[in-house]
Amino acid sequence: MSRPTRRQVQQPVPQYASVPQQSPSRANSYSRTSYQQQPTVSQVSGPRPVRSTSASSTRRSSRQQHGRNVIARNVANGNIGAGYGPYSYHPETAQESGVYNSNRFSATPSETSLTTAPPPREKVQPTVMPTTTTVPQYMWDKDPDIDDALHNPDPRGDSQFTLFSLRGWVNAIAIFLIIVGLIILFAGYPVIYHYTHLPPPIIGFNAGGINGSGQIPVLPNLPGLIDPETPQSAMTRIGSDGKTYDLAFSDEFNTDGRTFYPGEDAFWEAVDLNYWPTNNVEWYDPSAVTTENGKLVITMTEQQVHGLNFQSGMVTSWNKICFNTGYIEVSISLPGSPSAPGLWPGAWTLGNLGRAGYGATTEGTWPYSYDSCDVGTYPGQVGKDGVPGVATTSGNGGGILSLQPGQKLSACTCPGSDHPGPSVNVGRGVPEIDIIEAQIDTSRMQGQASQSFQVAPYDVGYKWNSNPPAATIVDPSQTFFNSYSGGPYQQAMSGLTYVDSQFYNGTAYAPYGFEVWSDPKNRDDGYITFYYNGKETWRATPATVGPDSEAQISQRLISEEPMYVILNLGMSPDFQKPDFKHMQFPTKMYVDYVRIYQRRGTKNGITCNPPNRPTTDYINRHIVAYTNANLTTWAMANATFPRNSKYDGC
Repeated sequence: MSRPTRRQVQQPVPQYASVPQQSPSRANSYSRTSYQQQPTVSQVSGPRPVRSTSASSTRRSSRQQHGRNVIARNVANGNIGAGYGPYSYHPETAQESGVYNSNRFSATPSETSLTTAPPPREKVQPTVMPTTTTVPQYMWDKDPDIDDALHNPDPRGDSQFTLFSLRGWVNAIAIFLIIVGLIILFAGYPVIYHYTHLPPPIIGFNAGGINGSGQIPVLPNLPGLIDPETPQSAMTRIGSDGKTYDLAFSDEFNTDGRTFYPGEDAFWEAVDLNYWPTNNVEWYDPSAVTTENGKLVITMTEQQVHGLNFQSGMVTSWNKICFNTGYIEVSISLPGSPSAPGLWPGAWTLGNLGRAGYGATTEGTWPYSYDSCDVGTYPGQVGKDGVPGVATTSGNGGGILSLQPGQKLSACTCPGSDHPGPSVNVGRGVPEIDIIEAQIDTSRMQGQASQSFQVAPYDVGYKWNSNPPAATIVDPSQTFFNSYSGGPYQQAMSGLTYVDSQFYNGTAYAPYGFEVWSDPKNRDDGYITFYYNGKETWRATPATVGPDSEAQISQRLISEEPMYVILNLGMSPDFQKPDFKHMQFPTKMYVDYVRIYQRRGTKNGITCNPPNRPTTDYINRHIVAYTNANLTTWAMANATFPRNSKYDGC
């Protein structure tokens, strides 16, 4: 069976139109000839043209190739194709003169730019050859390229200015708001945050409103103001005034092994000195104070230390824990034996402006509790004119009444002088209230607790008002007023109460305390009530230390100063002659607890820096005097007493 022959379909020859603006010369043109149909050869894949290798075909191909080269050069020179588009190119002028004097681009297409016919030639000028064989001459013309504005914008076309430009004002306001926002964010916000997140006011617990470590201890295993081991039954009490008192501070001393070197305890610090003001024979060393078996223990030993024969301990809450009103109670088992007099155990309080054992701080301040501007503030309680004369004859044995240098921080202080405040016309001082100073009644060999209030200036002959109701003994069978009422360095109002012999040597403990109330706005309401073993012993009132017209002094005050606590075991022949024959060493004083209460609703009661009687700034200004026990006078601390407006003039 024969295979049908495919029929060859002749495709039309594509037609190309040249688009030059001027035709190439005839010498470079080729003649148009009809495309001749070539014979085909039948093949499996279909008919294909058979090449002709005739001489006429070779000449024709050569002419075609030459024409293509001419067209390519004209395209490269811009002579072909430049007549199209909105920016059609006209190189004729450049070819004639070598440079452009007018724009080579058309603003809009034109008939001339679109035509492919050559323009009429009027005169043929010699062609100026380009300066390079690689860059067409139109690239060196004066006109910028279309995209030049992207690289070199011309501001002259947009140089107009108007003050009333909406867009300009919007831009300016936006920039201003951004700048203000950045300032507020990085400068204003931190300030705003600081003043809107201030810490709460410090409820002070000592001179600086914090404890000795610099912060109120709230971490586990560190003591708080109220010892967690204080029994619930001790959280409140009813005062002698019938009012409710809440526990504000307590230390049960139940953690054994505590030591009290400087900086070791939040509330207590043991001193390292000899208490020379009262002629003590022992050296106080911090190693003598510790806690054991749930008690604070102060041990006195017979040993050579700093040239003395005995060592003991004194621990204080100075500048750490203070109170200016309230009730304080200390449970104590006394050292030694009622049959061996000579020891001087004490639990007492002192105004925070005087540090016990630091003589420079107590000169002219202890035991002043005075807020009047008169003779009572003068040195020796006598004026430069010798008035009142009794000041030189009414002391013990007809001697000088007072050896005080005058009240350093009196209500007569000149304006602008060195004074703790709250103002220079407020008298300040360091009064003393003793919880207990134990001694032995050698007539019956029984212990006694001396509970006293010590003040300056003094009554004539140190005779204070001990008559009821100015001063009241609650149980005369157990308590009586001390026959000793003072000397040239203090006036003492003291009641003596007998102590049961069981309350010695750790066998049993008795609570001792006092309740004090004072109000600078209503001083007639002040009082001090002393306690022993849960019972009142005696009571002092403002009338106890009222004015003395003979001495020309005014009312002494029930203490308004922040008072700190002192616990010590001393020995001094000035207090009681030691019976070394019967005394045994070592001997120990035991303290079971210390508790301080505040009348319910009282503000700023537990602080060493109350607003109405500040101490912190003054102490800091004279820190050398308050930290160097070797300075025995104010002058040794490079300080002077402020001038007294009445005595010295301002």
